[in-house]
Amino acid sequence: MVSSARDQVSRLLALVPYLQRQESVSLAQVADVFGVTPDQIRQDLRVLWMCGLPGLTPDRMIDVDMEAIEDDPEGVVRIDNADFLARPVRLGSSEAAALIVALQALREAGSAGAGDDATSSHEVVDRVLAKLGTATAAGTVPPVVEVHLPEGGSSAAHVATLREAIDADRAVRLRYYVPARDETTDRVVDPIAVLAREGHDYLDAWCYLAGGRRLFRLDRVEDVGVLGQPRARRRLKKRDLSAGAFAPGPDDVTAVLHLERHARWVADYHPVEAVTELGEGRLEVRMRVGDPRWLVRLALRLGTAVHVVEPAALREQVRRTAAAASELYRG
Repeated sequence: MVSSARDQVSRLLALVPYLQRQESVSLAQVADVFGVTPDQIRQDLRVLWMCGLPGLTPDRMIDVDMEAIEDDPEGVVRIDNADFLARPVRLGSSEAAALIVALQALREAGSAGAGDDATSSHEVVDRVLAKLGTATAAGTVPPVVEVHLPEGGSSAAHVATLREAIDADRAVRLRYYVPARDETTDRVVDPIAVLAREGHDYLDAWCYLAGGRRLFRLDRVEDVGVLGQPRARRRLKKRDLSAGAFAPGPDDVTAVLHLERHARWVADYHPVEAVTELGEGRLEVRMRVGDPRWLVRLALRLGTAVHVVEPAALREQVRRTAAAASELYRG
């Protein structure tokens, strides 16, 4: 299975200090330690070979002895000129200011999702902000930056209303925009919990219109009204979003896509079940799709960079939709 870009970055950050501590270690041993294939470690080292300090002159690049491991899994992995990675990070005032603004905005935006998770996130951000002062370049004073995002946004107001409904054990009526169908629906739901994930607030709720449990993004909620009727499903446990907001359902469609090199980002950006290298940078991905119309839109967006292999009915739907869109341009 191919390694995602996120996994590769995490591995590279651990790979350099590991190799610096080893006097002699084979490619096969490194692969075993990191739980990947020797070919994957070769790919990682080729990326590492292109890394270094600004200026990108040979004396500022990490040196990797690729000849020793090119065709030999027992070849010894050696890197050099990477000592700069062990130095403490020193930021210039402009770099520090950019990080402070971003972190302050992150902290402020997380205020809407109050609760234990938000409090823990605030503490982490506060610790990082405190360390920025010591990471700023010597002789400069870290800039004082305050960030205040406008309050009273619709998402923040919805959070307050939904928490009141949960505390009062009441059902709510939502007016919700569904982007996959480009339509707005009215729904009655039993709210379970308000959650936050990757900068978005969500409502975990039982939806009577869908006849099942659903996750609603609050920035797509146009209106919320608390009803007089009590929640019928008050005992449901709130879901865990640590692995992502998407949760496969029993009615999902399993799709297989072939992606060209410049569409590999799909495997990193969207939840996938399996990824296989096809050669020349191309990928085969298997993914679960809750609404096939979403995948049709993705395929139209990517054009020739994607080919829907399975299911055949969905491939045909993409072909018909593309043909209809093309006909509109001709008309």
